[in-house]
Amino acid sequence: MSDRIARLGSRYHEWRRTHPDVADDFGGSIEDLLADAGVTYDRVTARLKDWPSLKAKARKKGPDGEFLYPEPWTDIHDLIGVRVTTFHSTEIPVAIGVLQQSFTVERSVDKTAETRVAGGFGYGSHHLILTVDENSSDIEELTPYQGVSFEVQVRTVLQHAWAEFEHDIRYKRGGEDLDPRVDRAFTLAAGLIELADQQFDQIAALQDAEGSPADDVDLTAETLPGVLAMLLGNRFPGSRSENYRWLERLLNANGITTVAELEKLLNPNDIEAVHQAVQYRFHPGQIRLIDDLLLRRFGQEHINRTGSTGSRPSQRPHQLAGRLKRMRAARIVPDTRRSPQ
Repeated sequence: MSDRIARLGSRYHEWRRTHPDVADDFGGSIEDLLADAGVTYDRVTARLKDWPSLKAKARKKGPDGEFLYPEPWTDIHDLIGVRVTTFHSTEIPVAIGVLQQSFTVERSVDKTAETRVAGGFGYGSHHLILTVDENSSDIEELTPYQGVSFEVQVRTVLQHAWAEFEHDIRYKRGGEDLDPRVDRAFTLAAGLIELADQQFDQIAALQDAEGSPADDVDLTAETLPGVLAMLLGNRFPGSRSENYRWLERLLNANGITTVAELEKLLNPNDIEAVHQAVQYRFHPGQIRLIDDLLLRRFGQEHINRTGSTGSRPSQRPHQLAGRLKRMRAARIVPDTRRSPQ
């Protein structure tokens, strides 16, 4: 093994030992960002590139015989990879906007647009190279990764299915050319997927335009999207359907069970006060906004009642405590902590 690869291997394995939870840290943090911004996504996955893959990439050379990545540790930017899949393509720019506001953007490439400009059908995805910086300082799990770059791929679930299957078929063939009929079939499938994505976009638009609920509707996971559309309009993005089950639990835990009580919670003055105190990097989604309004109204009691809920209950109490501290510093909530006697 060359000295160049040996040095890379030594650094890689040491870094991996000191960051054993890197995939969970990045995956969980991106999930939190998207959920807080009300992005309707399917799932977020993260991985650390394994050593054989990193070594193979570091050895790649261009037509001139020179290494494509002369300094592989700094030149290879997908050591950490995150994939975000959305249900329809209209959510892709929303997700990208949240990420761009939260990290330094080193590169942004729309593979879908490139394919369309070329006049064909095929791989569709948006690739971002991002760096954790001071703008990400309040993402606690990423504090140890200041200055680290990583790749994010954002695509629809249909684009992801096509890409995974196509990669699997080509990978099994090694360097051999595919049967032209298989290539043609993939091209046809890509065109159908693009058409299906367009139909999903239309369905989402029609769903958002449906009528508003009546005041006496019970607040449930099924009715909350419509109720919030009536109370908030389109000022704050919605979220994934399963997240409204969690919102129902948050509201019930604090005794908010009617539309009238929810409307009172969504007082414009209170919303503005929360905005000023929290200083969102992005436009908050409905669920994040309501979570913060509940925190503003109930303070530590909201943490006690709901701190063990959510997708990452081990992190939630600390996150809520940090937000409550900012609200108290901005004097938008009463500080109920007692001074020592």
